[in-house]
Amino acid sequence: MDFSLTDEQQQFRDLVHRFVASEVKPTAAEVDEEARFNWEAVGKMGPLGLLGLEVPEAYGGAEVDALSAAIAIEELGWGCGSTALAISAHNGLALGPVVRYGSDAQKEQWLPLLASGEGRLACLALTEPGAGSDLQGGVRTMAVKEGDSWIIDGNKMWMTNASISDVMIVLCRTDPAGGSGSLSQIIVPSDAEGISIGPAEKKMGLNGSPTHAVNFDEVRVPAENLLGREGKGLQQTLETLDHGRIGIGALAVGLAQAAYEEAVQYAQDREAFGQPIAQYQAIQWMIADAATEIQAARLMVYYAAWQKQNGRRFTKEAAMAKLFATEVSERVCRNAIQIHGGYGYSREFPVERIYRDTRLMTIGEGTSEIQRLVIARHILEL
Repeated sequence: MDFSLTDEQQQFRDLVHRFVASEVKPTAAEVDEEARFNWEAVGKMGPLGLLGLEVPEAYGGAEVDALSAAIAIEELGWGCGSTALAISAHNGLALGPVVRYGSDAQKEQWLPLLASGEGRLACLALTEPGAGSDLQGGVRTMAVKEGDSWIIDGNKMWMTNASISDVMIVLCRTDPAGGSGSLSQIIVPSDAEGISIGPAEKKMGLNGSPTHAVNFDEVRVPAENLLGREGKGLQQTLETLDHGRIGIGALAVGLAQAAYEEAVQYAQDREAFGQPIAQYQAIQWMIADAATEIQAARLMVYYAAWQKQNGRRFTKEAAMAKLFATEVSERVCRNAIQIHGGYGYSREFPVERIYRDTRLMTIGEGTSEIQRLVIARHILEL
């Protein structure tokens, strides 16, 4: 059993880390404070492969293995949660379905533009006011076949990247009879007539990653924009979320690592009662727990990615990794604030922002409660 990265994976990690350290991390506080997407950094990501991590080289992507993709999102999370979330959603939730289910024509139309950085990003439209975890029964957005077109009507919410996207992958109900075969995914250009994007949500954290409600009012797209097979939208979406959970787990590890490093540095610099607070056992234990749990979470994320890249089933492993890594990140970030004391509650120090950013990770792409259901059902064969 070999736990070491290959030379190629290590070189890729070093490349991404240097980029994030110089182009992403220094502006993370500003991006959050101003609720501004970091186009300056994202505009430089195309040549590094960060906008097409698992897109085949034939379509302009980097075509890295699943572990390298997870490493890239981890490093971005270490630098800025907002930027990492947008890039993770772009790669895993939007481009991923096109790579796996798209026709040759769809791949040729969209992947080169989106992977190169010459266009904008992509997004996935799932959640609705009455459909969060319950996609099968809750999706009300309808797509009706009319001649050689689909006509889409409905409302989506919590759409990451909606306002900064060129294309949306929209989960629609194509069979009003209901059931697991009633949903389909359709590719919709973001500038299609009839799309209205609401103002960015005012969130607790991740303010540099825009999230919107979107209305579809008789949006007409060509029939060939159907992604994959009609009626397979639910299955394709669930598979997409399996892939995305590895990314969210990796992002959470990156956030935890950043908070941990800040806590270690502060504990060494801050003095109380005549010595650095790092000399006190209470502080040492929090740091030891953080280091241990981060390492465990990282290995779980990497194992899920390894399962994926080796063509093995990874639904349970991705759910486990996402569950554990996101809850670890929340504990680590909480304790990093505790180590900082009153300063940790101030925006003067990064741990305040990192804690707000990591709070979403146990909610987005399946709550911790949903992950436990997924895991239990696999174990119990339900």
